[in-house]
This record gives sequence, C-alpha cells and structure tokens, in this order.
Amino acid sequence: MEVYIGLDVSLASTAICVLGEKGKVVTEVQVASAPDSLVSFLLELPRGIAAIGLEAGPLSQWLHKGLTDAGFEVVLMETRQVKAALKAMPIKTDRRDAEGIARLLQMGWFRPVHCKTVSSQEMRALLTSRKSVKNAIINMELSLRGVLRNFGLKLGPVSKGRYEARVRELIAGNAMLEAAAGPILRARAALRRELAGLEKLVRKLAREDQVCRLLMTMPGIGPVVALTFKSAIDDPGRFRRSKDVGPWVGLTPGRNQSGERDIVGAITKAGDASLRTTLYQAATVMLHRGASNWLKAWALRLAVLRGRKRATVALARRIGVVLHRMWRDGTEFRFTREEAMALQTA
Repeated sequence: MEVYIGLDVSLASTAICVLGEKGKVVTEVQVASAPDSLVSFLLELPRGIAAIGLEAGPLSQWLHKGLTDAGFEVVLMETRQVKAALKAMPIKTDRRDAEGIARLLQMGWFRPVHCKTVSSQEMRALLTSRKSVKNAIINMELSLRGVLRNFGLKLGPVSKGRYEARVRELIAGNAMLEAAAGPILRARAALRRELAGLEKLVRKLAREDQVCRLLMTMPGIGPVVALTFKSAIDDPGRFRRSKDVGPWVGLTPGRNQSGERDIVGAITKAGDASLRTTLYQAATVMLHRGASNWLKAWALRLAVLRGRKRATVALARRIGVVLHRMWRDGTEFRFTREEAMALQTA
C-alpha cells in the first residue's frame, strides 16, 4: 500500500502526516527541519510512497532539493491555494496543517510550483541584497529630511552625490544637529559604497550571461530587469505558451463571476511580486525614455483609449511575454512590427 505524506515546515521542526490509500492517518511525527532528518524518517517507512507534498516557503527549495537528491518524488504546492484550503479548519496546529497538506496531495487538489535551480536562487539572493541596501539608503535619507524639517531646514531637490554636502551645509554651526546627522551620513556613505559594489557585480553578471545579453536588446531592459526575469522564470520550457507568463506573474485582470454577476477587476497580483514590479518599471522606462518600437507605439495608442496607468500595466504584461519568446527562440528584439511578424511566421 502506497502512502501520501504531507510536510508542514517551520524554522526548527517539520510536522509529518502519513495518509493511507483510504485517507486514514497512518502516523504523525515531528522531526527537525533538515533534509537528513526527513530522509531518515522516510527511509524507515515500511510502505511505498506515492508522493510527498510541502507548501512553498523559505525552506522549501532547500528541503525539496535534499529529498529529490535522495530519490523521493516531492511536490511543491502553491501557497495561496494551500492556505485557502487549510483556513476551513476551525483549529490550526502544525499537526493539522500537515494532515491537510497530505489530504490535498491525495485528492490532487493543488497547483504545483516550480523549484528553481541553485544558480537562480543565488542570483535572486544577490538582487535581494542589492534591493535591501538601496531601500536602507532611501529610508536614511528620508528620515534625515524629516529631522531637519522640524527645524525649518529644507533640503529641496538634491542629487545623490550632493546630498551629504547639502545636509552639512544646513546643519553647520549647530552642534546638536551635527551630532544627530553625523552617524546617519557616515552609515549612508558606507552603504553607498556597498551598493556601488553590488551594482558593479550585477552589471558584470548580466554582461557575462548569454540570456541576459539577449534580453537587454529590448529598450528599457537593463541588467537588473534581465537578471530578475531570468532568475524568476528559471526554465522557459515550463511555460507551454509565452502568453502564460502574464497570468503567472499576476498582470492580468481578476474576475469574479457568480450567476448574473460578472465583475472584471484589478490585476490579480499573483506570482512573483519582484518580477511584477520590475516589469512595470521597465514598461515605465520604455514609455518615457525608450527608443521608438512597435511595443511602445502599441502602448501609446492604448493610453489614449484606456489611460496611461492601464497602458503601462498592459505593456508590462506584454514585455514579459515578448521576453519569454525571445528567450525561447534565441532571437534579439525586433524594433518594427513587420520584423516581429516575419519572425513569427518564418
């Protein structure tokens, strides 16, 4: 008899529920959240294993790789769907969550999630570190602006390079403000040096990567956008059609239909939030500063009919679709519609 196993993973421990073919709980245990501990438990089971399921989360990629390398069939389950199903249970515990995951796996009522390769995870870690450092610098600058504003000292529009000089100019002669602003300015300078190093590394990785160089042939696509797109998609072959990228990244309108009610609302915002944000930024750059091309012309026509914001979202979705097709076909971006259509029919 084969069994279905649900794993509810937390930082320190993992709750395990083993279900038989008829849905009867065979055993429930709790082990350490490490691949070795999970593999040891699974190898001791006297029955065959039909499938192992765990909810996608911070540790899931690491555990999935460890279990897969050990020869087990592991399924990563989409977080939103699992949470919606487990929410129906009146009492929430790790043991009950593990049982719920096992039952979803047994019924087949789940959406599998792609487990990214180690290289994509490393690339994402670098981009996350860059974003964290950049946000820390912005928060420091805004905080210092707020402090000085209480004394009627207004920085006004100032470039990043002249920010520190402008602050020191305003606080000159005030010992207390100099003592308050000094540590922030020194910390900001250190973070700016670290950010410059990360930016240099990001540009170097994009230049050395063949896929990123291909993606950057599109106007508005720089090293950060190219690396974000590649690390998020990871394997272009997992999408049957390029148009599937739009719904996956959450850039298509949501729909709520029941009886005679049929409401088409805002975008779903499902999927990778960082990729969605990056594609929107790329669309904004293309609309305002990018070179003339058929995508930009299409978005500008749409902006006249539906408004600038909707056109930007639509352009972001279409940029994702075109980038995926470029990656699949190994072709550079075509600036005219005729070239693009000729490529599709060739």
